[in-house]
Amino acid sequence: MKNLRLVILLFFLPPTLLAQSFQDFIQNLNLLPRNEQQVVVDSFINGIHSFPFIESDTLVHFIYQVPAKRVSIESDTVIHVIYQGPIQRVSVAGDFTGWMPNLEMANMGGTNLWYVDAYYESNARLDYKFVINGNNWIMDPKNPFSCTGGFGPNSELRMPEYRLPAGLTYDPAIPHGTLHDTVIYSEHLANRRAIQVYLPPDYGKIHKKYPVIVFHDGPDYINFGQVTNLMDWLISHHEIEPVIGIFVPPVDREAEYAGTKVEAFAFFIIHELMPVMEQKYAISTDPHKRATLGASLGGNIALSLGITHPECFGKIAAQSSFVSKKVSGSYINGKKQDIVLYLDMGKYDLYNIIPMVHDFIPVLKLKNYNFRFYEFPEGHSWGNWKAHLNLLFKQFFPFEGE
Repeated sequence: MKNLRLVILLFFLPPTLLAQSFQDFIQNLNLLPRNEQQVVVDSFINGIHSFPFIESDTLVHFIYQVPAKRVSIESDTVIHVIYQGPIQRVSVAGDFTGWMPNLEMANMGGTNLWYVDAYYESNARLDYKFVINGNNWIMDPKNPFSCTGGFGPNSELRMPEYRLPAGLTYDPAIPHGTLHDTVIYSEHLANRRAIQVYLPPDYGKIHKKYPVIVFHDGPDYINFGQVTNLMDWLISHHEIEPVIGIFVPPVDREAEYAGTKVEAFAFFIIHELMPVMEQKYAISTDPHKRATLGASLGGNIALSLGITHPECFGKIAAQSSFVSKKVSGSYINGKKQDIVLYLDMGKYDLYNIIPMVHDFIPVLKLKNYNFRFYEFPEGHSWGNWKAHLNLLFKQFFPFEGE
């Protein structure tokens, strides 16, 4: 009997070892008596080296194993494992569901195994969480990869051909720029905000005016976008020219970026912030060496500044951008401006963002704007935006040599 049980366990070892598919594993598991299924599940799970379990270039299995709550021992040979519960429903929510918990997982009856299969692009990168009983949102406890944003961390699915770009993590072997804090008061908006300024390595050693990029949601680009690490890396590897970064936080975000305070916020940027920055730092006044960037609602204000103030910013970047009717109408009906644009978004972006951007691209083509647009198999998250910042930097500030 022991030899037979050993044969059964060997048969149910992970597909990576025995080349059986996950579906084969489930089907064969169903052939076992219910009281023998759990030990096979445990053996299978222990043999998987990464979660979610990716079986092919595009096939992924989300797996949740209900953790044990306590162990009851009746004797030296009888052990009862009691699992947390009652678990009535487990689902997956993420970029690919619009963050609705509607990707339902199935339970392998008699075991603590819940699972669901899905297909995504071979280079996709997507945020997700497990949702227990419809209201308990948790990260995948077996997945070491995560992505943090304004609403906290999520688990991160990385398909086989996804590659995290170089330069986002701190590299002690290269020169580093410095961050400087200042507070700017706006008489026009009647408020003040803390501004951070990135100065590239060796700033001031060369007598020159530096290109500049203004970040909306500035602290998020530092904390979640890891952009200062990237700027250090791109500059030190001669991928871009040394550039100054100005990180501007919102005070009344929705109103300033896409609502009733857009014009007042633009006045603050153009007539209050930038003159102070130009006086304090060696910033170029050439609009073609000045960029502004934002994500989501921040992309809308960047696009607005480009069409209304091309004399200040000649390069405009918008990631997963909200595009208001007013901004879109300005590009459709207004005079074509001398600006260069970069836009990107995720295939699994927010449902309202996708048609906005898709409808805006033909406008830029019709007006014959100089622009680049990318759509990646990712979602509306900092994992998406930070991974592609290098593209806009190389487009806007290419290295021109000593």
